[in-house]
Amino acid sequence: MTAPSLLVLAAGMGSRYGGLKQIDPVGPSGETIMDYSIYDALRAGFGRIVFVLRKEMEAAFRQTIAARFERRIAIDYVFQELDDLPPGFSVPDGRTKPWGTTQAVLAADGAIREPFAAINADDFYGAESFRALAEHLRSGTADYAMIGFVLRNTLSDFGAVARGICQVDESGFLKSIVERTSIARDGSQAKSTDPTGKVSQLSGDESVSMNMWGFMPGVFAQLEQVFQEFLETHGSHLRAESYLPNAVNRLIDSGKVRVRVIPTVGSWFGVTYHEDRARVVESIGRLVQAGIYPERLWK
Repeated sequence: MTAPSLLVLAAGMGSRYGGLKQIDPVGPSGETIMDYSIYDALRAGFGRIVFVLRKEMEAAFRQTIAARFERRIAIDYVFQELDDLPPGFSVPDGRTKPWGTTQAVLAADGAIREPFAAINADDFYGAESFRALAEHLRSGTADYAMIGFVLRNTLSDFGAVARGICQVDESGFLKSIVERTSIARDGSQAKSTDPTGKVSQLSGDESVSMNMWGFMPGVFAQLEQVFQEFLETHGSHLRAESYLPNAVNRLIDSGKVRVRVIPTVGSWFGVTYHEDRARVVESIGRLVQAGIYPERLWK
């Protein structure tokens, strides 16, 4: 069986972080969070990496990131562009941002023809998550998959974050997922604030999506339809984004797909805000000291 590919979504602006967080070093030898994801993916048996970038990031990305492991695994690049839209749609005057993570995945249509995982470039998912997802993608199933993290283990101490809150049925399949764009700690629990200012209490035990997905190549045609529907409704808005969790939710509602939720209580951390970086450095340092990762990933 063909080894699964890994699609790395690295085109994000990093607006809340204040820079190109995808290439910010956090490891003891200058590694980025992305380095650890690639390292874990290699060990799990992924056969190719496809990066989604903005075109203006390409040169710096190749020099600082890809040069470290381009001799170890096949690498391809695709680009998420603001004006890469289906026929009949155009960019409204004044819009400057691309259209979100659904469009980012669609940038790889034509570049991937095998089962694949999709991840964020700036999230640390842990080795066990990559092993579990690779096993699912090699199993021959037609079902998609999502690694489900515990909400309280994914929050920042420095501000609100966006998370996809999941409902899982008794068989372990995703029933629904709702993207909450402003979730913050609230003691041992959490609270979500919607765009109107309404606050909802959360326990902190909820299963959440951190955009670590397993897909079959047929997902591209499915997401293309969802993205077109999004543009028909929101295409004139200057800041609206088509979030991948919401798109998957539409596919579930339509009965077209099943998504197996693979739960994990393993470590997650990321750099939504610049202040998060110190915690990431400390956490990776502990994993290195424990022997889970070498001090230099790419010897």
